[in-house]
Amino acid sequence: MSLKLMKLTTIEEARAVLKEELDRYNNHQVHSTTGEVPSIRFKKAKKEGNSLFRPFALPKPYTSAKDVFCLRETRMVNGYRKISFFNHEIVVPNVPLREEVEIHLLPDTRRDALEVRIWWNNRMVHSVIYPLSQFPRVHF
Repeated sequence: MSLKLMKLTTIEEARAVLKEELDRYNNHQVHSTTGEVPSIRFKKAKKEGNSLFRPFALPKPYTSAKDVFCLRETRMVNGYRKISFFNHEIVVPNVPLREEVEIHLLPDTRRDALEVRIWWNNRMVHSVIYPLSQFPRVHF
C-alpha cells in the first residue's frame, strides 16, 4: 500500500511505517527465493562462516576511517611548497618540491565545513578546515 493511500502527511508518519515494514520483512516474512526469514538466514550464515561480511580493519597506512571514506584528489607541490585547490593555496610542509600529494576531502555538514587532509609518502602531512561555502562547486 502506498503512503499516499495511507493518507500520511509527515515524514515522521512515513518513517514509522517504513520502520515497521523493515522489521516485518527482515524478521518475520519468509523470503520467496530462499524460503527463509532474512535475519535468521543471515545469523545462520555468520555462525557457519558462510558470509562475505568481515570486521572492518583500517588499511595501512591510515589511522582513521576518515581517510578511507572520503573524496580524493591529487596535486603537485609547487616551488613555494604550496598546492592550489579551488582557488585556495595550501601550504604543504615537509614535502619536497614537485612531489605529488593526495588530498582527502571530508565534508562535515553539521559544522558546514570541509576538512582537507594532505597525504604524502604514506603519512598525513597537513590538515586544514575551511567553510563549505568557500567551495561552491563541491556538492556532497
